[in-house]
Amino acid sequence: MNRIILVLFSFFAISLANAQDKPIRSIKEKLKILDPKLNDSLANQFISESKKILKNKEAKIEDYKIISRENDTTYVDTTLTIYKDYKFNYLRKDDFDILPFSNLGQTYNSLSYDFSTNNLMPGFGARARHFNYMEIDDINYYYVPTPLTELMYKTAFEQGQLLDAFFTVNTSKQFNFSIAYKGMRSLGKYQHILTSTGNFRFTSNYKTKNSRYNARAHIVMQDLLNEENGGIKDADIVNFESGNPEFIDRSVFDPTFENAENTLEGKRFHLDHSYNLIQQKDSLATNTLSIGNIISFEDKFYQFDQTTQNTFFGDAFVSSSLRDRVTLEDFYVQANAKYFNDKLGQLKFNVAYNNFNYGYNAVVSLGGNQIANRLKGDVISVGGEYKNRIGAFLVHGKFGINVTGDFDGNFLRGKAEYNINEDALVEASININSKAPNYNFLLYQSDYINYNWENNYNNIETKQLAFRLKSKKIVDIELDYTSIDDFTYFEKSVDDNLVKPNQSNESINYLRVKVSKELKYNKFTLNNTIRYQNVLDGEGVINVPEIVTRNTLYYSNHFFEKALYLQTGVTFSYFTKYNMNAYDPLLAEFYVQNQNEIGGFPRLDFFINAKIRQTRIFLKAEHFNSSFTGYDFYSAPNYPYRDFVVRFGLVWNFFL
Repeated sequence: MNRIILVLFSFFAISLANAQDKPIRSIKEKLKILDPKLNDSLANQFISESKKILKNKEAKIEDYKIISRENDTTYVDTTLTIYKDYKFNYLRKDDFDILPFSNLGQTYNSLSYDFSTNNLMPGFGARARHFNYMEIDDINYYYVPTPLTELMYKTAFEQGQLLDAFFTVNTSKQFNFSIAYKGMRSLGKYQHILTSTGNFRFTSNYKTKNSRYNARAHIVMQDLLNEENGGIKDADIVNFESGNPEFIDRSVFDPTFENAENTLEGKRFHLDHSYNLIQQKDSLATNTLSIGNIISFEDKFYQFDQTTQNTFFGDAFVSSSLRDRVTLEDFYVQANAKYFNDKLGQLKFNVAYNNFNYGYNAVVSLGGNQIANRLKGDVISVGGEYKNRIGAFLVHGKFGINVTGDFDGNFLRGKAEYNINEDALVEASININSKAPNYNFLLYQSDYINYNWENNYNNIETKQLAFRLKSKKIVDIELDYTSIDDFTYFEKSVDDNLVKPNQSNESINYLRVKVSKELKYNKFTLNNTIRYQNVLDGEGVINVPEIVTRNTLYYSNHFFEKALYLQTGVTFSYFTKYNMNAYDPLLAEFYVQNQNEIGGFPRLDFFINAKIRQTRIFLKAEHFNSSFTGYDFYSAPNYPYRDFVVRFGLVWNFFL
């Protein structure tokens, strides 16, 4: 199925590319034809040999809209900036606060944590597999005046590639659909760490001509496969850190095991629609009263397979063909009513029903105790939201509470923004949350004896205060202070040195400050981001580096009569030593360890990025200092970080 989708996307992209007329050769001739007010790269599009603007000449880049779940709207950005370089990776997100493992598609170790959440229900678990798992908030909707295609390609590590293909079109002003597939396969430098992942997305949104009825829907199907090897053995650490020439070829390392893999798969069907009962506009005010409905169903499973038992995980019930499989069926329905007045603001109220079915196929008897196989139940919740702009202030409040059912939970979120001027914005927020720990803390079963438990943990109580100043001229500052009670985590037991869940009985206080500033001189720019953080109470339960920094010095300029825009420079990344979390491949979770300090190694990347029309080209020499600054770089204990490698990729937009 995945191969068929990739073939269809390739055919579609080639068809669109061939459908475009050849551009005129002279940049000066383009400038004579185009509207000089259009400053985006789309202004250089739609020009044929006959010097006529193709198709919809009134289309501007701002008309190609990207709409989030919360109705925040941006538009397609074909420019090339240093922030595009930061996001040109497997996740297509800025990875400042996370550290990748050696192979593309593996997990990431977290260098910082944001504990603010509006969730009322437990999470699924296997969180190390969820970095590339697209949740509801990760899905966008679109409105485009002409068909739009985007192709993203990047090389992987040994026999593999990453491709993200996307297409969207409005069949009319009322209806849009998009279809996309991100596929990746990478063998990796070490033995038995092959990764193969796929993310299929289909979205649609519709509104009637009078805009009374609006509907948005998406279908997402995802499969994420990772071979697991347990990292390099303790005995081989000296061979890695000494730079032994015999081990520079990383495939000669004998990993802890070579017979295991884990898989996360899920499919989701989501519909959000509403109808305006009152839709009144006059010269004084706009009043809208609407009723809405959300229906969402998600079916997912996580599975760990190993051909023979390994002492790395302890004793097992069976010696061969081990398989742990856990499933979750989650059905959510919400009814809501929303009133909007351009002076009074937006007020929303909702009632929701949640049915969940998490667990396994059989009951386990261990030490005379029975461990249940299912957590099944229903939860009814209510919530509300208020948003209004009063002068330069934007006030936004939101709450939710489980009123009946098998899980208690509540949240309260408040935010206020103030625009000091066109450049500077100040924001303050508070987030209070109480929710049950993730399902895999409450119930877990495995063919390995140690990985069987059933717990009745307290809700995790989180309180966060946050402040932000955003200004290009001055500085960007983000500050948050979080207090957590009854925090749950995984750690190795002192009795048998095996991983088990635990709940902290002490309050944890966690401070973070992030400062960003870009300094320019002629064609040179220094982009700086630094984070300071400190666990004031609870160190040893939450471990983070005190300092995380990323500094990029680069040169930018236009060439060939502005036909080519080039950026080239060096990025320096660094975090201080700390007790970095270790990785458990059976659980697909990170666990706390307080024996090995990891970090303090610099990472230097040299890059050359270029933009030609709507194509952005990225060439990077990653971690080019790895051979001369010491082989002490790890993504987790026993899991080395990436060696020096040169990788290439591009992002290509087609506007038909």
